[in-house]
Amino acid sequence: MKIAEIKELATKELQERLDAEVAVYDQMRINHAVSPLDSPAQLKHQRRMIAQKRTVLRQRELNNK
Repeated sequence: MKIAEIKELATKELQERLDAEVAVYDQMRINHAVSPLDSPAQLKHQRRMIAQKRTVLRQRELNNK
């Protein structure tokens, strides 16, 4: 998902997607600890997606004040 697509989402939907991304990331970390993932770069990609969504939410929070 590109940053432009993230910015088009409603705040509530964006928060829901962020929560889902965090849950997936946590599960991936647990799985990686037990048996290595095929591509550890997936963890990096997941972290970046979470960061992008948190950044957009924070920008909206600051703009609304």
